[in-house]
Amino acid sequence: MLRKILVLGAGKSTSYLLDYFLDKSITEKLHLTIGDIHPEGIPSSVKDHPNCTVIHLDILKNDDRKKAIKNSDIVVSMLPARFHIQVAEDCVELNKNLVTASYISNEIQALDETVRKKGLIFMNEIGLDPGIDHMSAMQVIDQITEQGGKIILFESFTGGLVAPESDNNLWNYKFTWNPRNVVLAGQGGAAKFIQEGTYKYIPYHKLFRRTEFFEIEGYGKFEGYANRDSLKYREAYGLQDALTLYRGTMRRVGFSKAWNMFVQLGMTDDSYTIENSKGMSYREFTNLFLPYSPTDSVELKLRHYLKIDQDDSKWEMLSELNLFDSKKTIPLDHATPAQILQLILEDSWTLDEDDKDMIVMYHKFGYELHGKKLQIDSNMVVIGENRFHTAMARTVGLPVAIATLLILNGKIKTPGVQIPISKEVYDPILKELKNYGINFKEYEVPYLGYNPDSVGN
Repeated sequence: MLRKILVLGAGKSTSYLLDYFLDKSITEKLHLTIGDIHPEGIPSSVKDHPNCTVIHLDILKNDDRKKAIKNSDIVVSMLPARFHIQVAEDCVELNKNLVTASYISNEIQALDETVRKKGLIFMNEIGLDPGIDHMSAMQVIDQITEQGGKIILFESFTGGLVAPESDNNLWNYKFTWNPRNVVLAGQGGAAKFIQEGTYKYIPYHKLFRRTEFFEIEGYGKFEGYANRDSLKYREAYGLQDALTLYRGTMRRVGFSKAWNMFVQLGMTDDSYTIENSKGMSYREFTNLFLPYSPTDSVELKLRHYLKIDQDDSKWEMLSELNLFDSKKTIPLDHATPAQILQLILEDSWTLDEDDKDMIVMYHKFGYELHGKKLQIDSNMVVIGENRFHTAMARTVGLPVAIATLLILNGKIKTPGVQIPISKEVYDPILKELKNYGINFKEYEVPYLGYNPDSVGN
């Protein structure tokens, strides 16, 4: 008897997920059903597999959605996060386990008691970030606390970047994930974290000028800016007593300082629309944010406005994006500045067919053990194969697939709405991920904290 897995949504992040299920379909007795609103986009190598069925599915059609869920043994939702709640409610009603890579929403968290009572498992945040970050961090945190150690510092950074061999622009960056999320990063409130026991806040307009720097062996220097809420997982990770808690996003050095130009101009604003955006040139769009001058060019006004010297590399970075091009036009009607900026950036930052992306994750653990302060640095680097089989798809899709199979096989048993922070979950998943080139290197280094001069005093 085949076990039936339903995957809802077959977007960019699902290539490895679908391959994993199909590769194991014979040995694990699996049948995969993929429900998507655009099934024609699914590759024939997947569609034509004997253990796969592809169905056209509009997630908003309740009867069709429920029928597909009813006919499955477990549901994997790779839909945009806003649609998970309808799927989750159906899974409760129809007694099906559910796996998603998305953050737990308040609506899904509210189902926890019912999910537990029914003995169901709703595994969320089991992609890359959130996902691999949770599991890799908890593995080290648990190892330290099991020895009697006490965590005093935890920092964690993740970046979806371009691999060195495909890095051919001045920003050292290309889109490997949802471009909209990149353009809107950091908005919606001040970044919040704890440093040496003190709460710290960075407002959006200063976020990209407060960065941390670190080296990844073999890959050089990176920078990180703070995520909006570093304290979100304080309780879940058991780090209530940690003096430093900081989670951030990783970029190549220089990106944040350059990105800050867009923030200061107002180009990342998504709160209003531009009336006559359709047909506007890139140059006219840039000029919208600059003062009027009867004599000065757009270039000169922008230099003055942002105080960019002639020999400043940031000027070349702006020019490379065609921001002063009077021929290139915007096809979007009544678009927000952020939507237009996204369109302009996609022109330059979309992966070419043979481009490779790169995922970098870095954790820093400072802890006290037997009266000594110690530190472990841990990092992971994954390089993609091409534009379709990306490192992003591998690191998001594989943990989802592995967790799904572990639940089906009764290896993950604890019911409830949850994230992957228990040993029952992270041990087997991290072990299996190593078979796919996703593994962490750990280094014991001197604990410096934020006052290197005090070490040894």
